[in-house]
Amino acid sequence: MSSSFRTGPLLPSVTTMATFDDILEEAGTFGRCQKRIFALMCFVSLPFAGVYVGIVFQGFTPEHWCRDQGVSDLRRGCGWSLEDTRRLTVPLVNSSAGGMVHSQCERYDLDWNSTGLSCLDPEIDLRTTPMTTCRDGWEYDYEGRSSFVTEFDLVCGDAWVVDMFQATLNIGFLFGSIAIGYLADRFGRKMSFLMSNVLNAVAGILVAVSPNYISMLVFRAIFGFGAKGGWMSGYVLMTEIVGVEYRRTVGVIYQMFFSVGILILPLLAYYITDWRWLQVVFTVPFIFFLAYYWFIPESPRWLLSQGKARKAVEITKDIAKENNKTLSKNIETMRDDNADLSTASFIDLIKTPNMRKHTFILMFNWFTSAVVYQGLIMRVGITGGNVYIDFLISGLVEFPAAFLILFTIERIGRRLPFATANIVAGASCIITAFIPDSMFWFKTAVACIGRLGITMAFEMVVFVNTELYPTFIRNLGVSVCSTLCDVGGIVAPFLLYRLAVIWLELPLIIFGAIAFVAGGLVLLLPETRGVPLPETIDDIEFPNRNKENSWNVQQMTNLLPSDVTANKETMTV
Repeated sequence: MSSSFRTGPLLPSVTTMATFDDILEEAGTFGRCQKRIFALMCFVSLPFAGVYVGIVFQGFTPEHWCRDQGVSDLRRGCGWSLEDTRRLTVPLVNSSAGGMVHSQCERYDLDWNSTGLSCLDPEIDLRTTPMTTCRDGWEYDYEGRSSFVTEFDLVCGDAWVVDMFQATLNIGFLFGSIAIGYLADRFGRKMSFLMSNVLNAVAGILVAVSPNYISMLVFRAIFGFGAKGGWMSGYVLMTEIVGVEYRRTVGVIYQMFFSVGILILPLLAYYITDWRWLQVVFTVPFIFFLAYYWFIPESPRWLLSQGKARKAVEITKDIAKENNKTLSKNIETMRDDNADLSTASFIDLIKTPNMRKHTFILMFNWFTSAVVYQGLIMRVGITGGNVYIDFLISGLVEFPAAFLILFTIERIGRRLPFATANIVAGASCIITAFIPDSMFWFKTAVACIGRLGITMAFEMVVFVNTELYPTFIRNLGVSVCSTLCDVGGIVAPFLLYRLAVIWLELPLIIFGAIAFVAGGLVLLLPETRGVPLPETIDDIEFPNRNKENSWNVQQMTNLLPSDVTANKETMTV
């Protein structure tokens, strides 16, 4: 009986090869090495905030009206301020919100030198005077500052170009996240991260020196191509080198540094008054990130998925050494000839029922998060308040989102907080739309709750996405699903700026409706709390199989005689 246990067919079932998660437990799931890499990668999120929502300041549209040489001569001769000039010489028109406002796109069609208007008698009756379009450019109430809107006169008939500044960035995000995500799964997380930063450095400087708005849009799209893919590659790399119990923490804090960047952005924009120099400040960090070549390793988990076990073993040993840990001989069981040689394919994302369901729901949530998040941020620039203070206040709201995530997802899980965040964001948007402007602080508070909710949803969709795809296609899966985030980013500026012309609050109604739908769909996803990262598609389709196998192995181990159990490690292949 004892002999059969030593040489019979049951022994190989007990002495299975060690997984990377097993080895990571020995090397340290979040030791000194992972903390160092994590700290370095968190800095990547800081400039990404400027790339993502810098349009609020770079593309700020101040109060403006038609330039008229005759009026300019009068202003200089009489010493009028810009406000006096606008009050006396700019026609009043009906606004979409009701009431009369000074026209931004029309002026009186007359010769001011023949009107009898003088410095001593500036009031004349112009009610019957015909109007015409702005033929000589515009005046801007933005003294001492410059945005690309004021430099290129992107107002009135050319206002759509401001929408395109954000749309082209998201077009770059769209193609870049797919291309760099694919490259990350084929050639490694580290290499794709570094190459994206080379592209970011070059394209970012080209945006800053653009001679016209056409070249600016082209370089902006290239900038987006590298920025999004590099950020996602860094995120995936971090989650793959830490233990399952730390995945959510590093993911949330990584994104919380994006919120830190949101807080720094209005301070930079206040003191850097030219949009071109602001663009340079956004770009310089990407040059420094190239030095990470010497400080971050390739993902051992990815190396194993590509059959490069020898290199994975070397890196894992280095991690253990830096963590002051000692590895057992089990690490040698990670052999090249037994590695998973699967290669990433777009078809894998929709090949099986659960993969299709996950992909559709995650795509819609990426879309929703982008539309609502970007829409609420860009709305700060058109509400008429102090853009720097309003932006700072709205940015502060993002920090409670991170702490709420950290507090709830290990106690409650991923699914319920994720769904609730979307639903709260949707309800807040709809309620805000119907609160009168006279209740300013109440309206602001409800809007901030909406910003809090969508920030939670946006931060959660990233790490939930990584937990729902197997290793060999994880980076591609996140990248493909996040393309809907980029589609949402393309739609968001047009949805906000064009619908706001009809009614300022109309975009909020749209934001609220899609957030409600997104929240409902999240409830159809599986819970991933405490679940090891899936390695194959079978782990997605049959999530309980590994639990059953682990239980069976444990039961068989308990049946083994003590001498076999004691010598199990020496007999492992």
